[in-house]
Amino acid sequence: MTTPALSTQRSRMAMLGALVLGLTVVVMAMLAAFSLPAVHGEPRHVPLGVTGPQRALDVTRAGLAGDAWDVEVYGDRAALAAAVKGHEISGGFALGPDGIDVYTASAGGTPVATAISAAGSALAERQRTTADVHDLVAFPSDDPRGAGFGAVTLPMMFAGILPAVMLIRLFPGSANLRLRIAGAFGFALAAGAALTAFLQYGAGSLAGDYWRSAAGLALGMAAVSITALGLDTLLGYAGVMIMMALTIFLGNPLSGLSTGPHWLPDGWSTLGQLLPLGASGSLLRATAFFDGAGAAFPVLVLAGWIVFGLTLVLIAAHRPSRQARRDAGEIENIRDANPGDTWPTEVQRAPV
Repeated sequence: MTTPALSTQRSRMAMLGALVLGLTVVVMAMLAAFSLPAVHGEPRHVPLGVTGPQRALDVTRAGLAGDAWDVEVYGDRAALAAAVKGHEISGGFALGPDGIDVYTASAGGTPVATAISAAGSALAERQRTTADVHDLVAFPSDDPRGAGFGAVTLPMMFAGILPAVMLIRLFPGSANLRLRIAGAFGFALAAGAALTAFLQYGAGSLAGDYWRSAAGLALGMAAVSITALGLDTLLGYAGVMIMMALTIFLGNPLSGLSTGPHWLPDGWSTLGQLLPLGASGSLLRATAFFDGAGAAFPVLVLAGWIVFGLTLVLIAAHRPSRQARRDAGEIENIRDANPGDTWPTEVQRAPV
């Protein structure tokens, strides 16, 4: 005979087993999300420019055939170099009688720049000539490997999610709706200015115009924070978990912040650039190293996330609260049980 105590114990053990299994699946999913893009990372459709005599161009384009490179021909070396500096292409080869000049932009993604250099050296070896590498857009000399730039992902993540969670807990209710939104934007502006100041003047990891980089970083954190605010307001803790999944499990490994988007598998790189962290990283890269070139698309993506978050907040604000729905349900049950009773007008019109 099963006693209530034994039944309770079995229920707890089943719950514990489910919890252990679920957490194990979460950890495995996190490992897969972080490791698989790195393990399978290689050049994919990297925009590459070439210039030089037609015969040499034909040989070079034939040697670069495949999915790794998207080759475009430029009229001269100046146009090729300008395209690299303008963030139109990731690098290029200038072919000439004295050898090959390899143009790279390591600030656009160190692994991609390294792959372009290796491809240029291999091409020069096949043609029995030499290759000279020119890094046209490099990281600052104080941080030549871009370690500080790559480390901005984690602060950007938590600087977006944590303020949203705290604002809802400290300023609950529809009466504080505008206050929460103002707080999220205000924190994004302050944190964007502070983080950019540290990266540019403290760590020496950023170049370019400070205010433009600060505005871009603030826009990225606002996109994360407003979206988290909307999901949390509408769904509670489930919304927070959804936002953490979007940022930690998908956004972080697919952001391409350290590698550039062309180093990720096809499809995943596109998804990463459509998420807040990927768009924020591309925007910061554009403002800090490429004089704003290539910033338009990430700005549109981040603006879209902000609009989405604000829409969720407004939907939640105009939805009856859980307590109101519960009270309305209880009133309806009482009315159904006592159909002959007379009810006050305010009770008869109770919201459902």
